[in-house]
Amino acid sequence: MTQTAARIAKVALVGDRSPHVVSHTRVPRLLDALAARDRLVLDAYWIPSEDAGAEDAVRGFDAVWVLPGSPYRSEAGVLAAIRTARETGIPFLGTCGGFQHALLEFARNVCGLTRVAHAENDPGADDFLIAPLACSLVGHEGVVTIEPGSLAQSVIGSERTVERYFCAYGPSRHLDTLRAHGLRFSGHDEDGHVRIAELPGHPFFLASLFQPELSGDGSRPHPVVRALARAAVEHAARTERQPV
Repeated sequence: MTQTAARIAKVALVGDRSPHVVSHTRVPRLLDALAARDRLVLDAYWIPSEDAGAEDAVRGFDAVWVLPGSPYRSEAGVLAAIRTARETGIPFLGTCGGFQHALLEFARNVCGLTRVAHAENDPGADDFLIAPLACSLVGHEGVVTIEPGSLAQSVIGSERTVERYFCAYGPSRHLDTLRAHGLRFSGHDEDGHVRIAELPGHPFFLASLFQPELSGDGSRPHPVVRALARAAVEHAARTERQPV
C-alpha cells in the first residue's frame, strides 16, 4: 500500500532568533515531531523583527507564529506581521511576547487606541496596554481556565489546563474596549487575569501569554502548536485550489 504523502505548509517564525531563548531552541524538535507524529510538515522560515515590517514579509505564508523573545529589535515589524495575518486571514499564533503584541496591534489598528504602549518597549509612555505583572511569571507554571465553546477549548480539549510561563509583562488596561471591538479573551488564570485571546471569524487567530512550545521536552507538540500546524496545512490546501 502506498503511504499518503505528508502535507507541507510554509510558516513564518517571526522574532529575533537566539540560542539563549529556550522557546527558539525548541522549534526544530517541534517541527520534527509534527512531521513524524502528525504528518504535518512545516517549511519554516525565521523572519527577524526588523525584516517583518516589509510589505510582503509574511504574505504568501500559510501561518505566522510570533515567538517569545521581547523586547524585539523592531516593535513596528512585529506589529506589521500580526496585522497582515489578521487582515488577510493567515493562521496566526502568538506566544508570550507574541500574545502581548497581538493585543497591542489590535488596540491600535482596530480600536483606535493609537497611543497605547508596551512598557518594556516604551517605559516613558503615558498609557500602558501591556505593563509589568504584579508578580513575574518567569519560570512559573499555573492553571488556566478556558471558556467553553471557544477556539482555545476546542484546540486544547479541556476547560482547565496547566501551562508554563516565562514572562514579566501582561495586559493591564482597555480590555473592555478590545472586547467591544471583537477580541475574545477565552482563557484566564485563577485570579481572573487574561491568559488567552482569540479572534472569532478569523480562520485561526490564537494568542497565549503562556508558552505552549515549552510543554514537555518538545517530542509531543502541545495541542496549540499542533492546531497551528493543521490550520497552516488547511490554508495551503485552500490556496492550491484557488484559480490563478
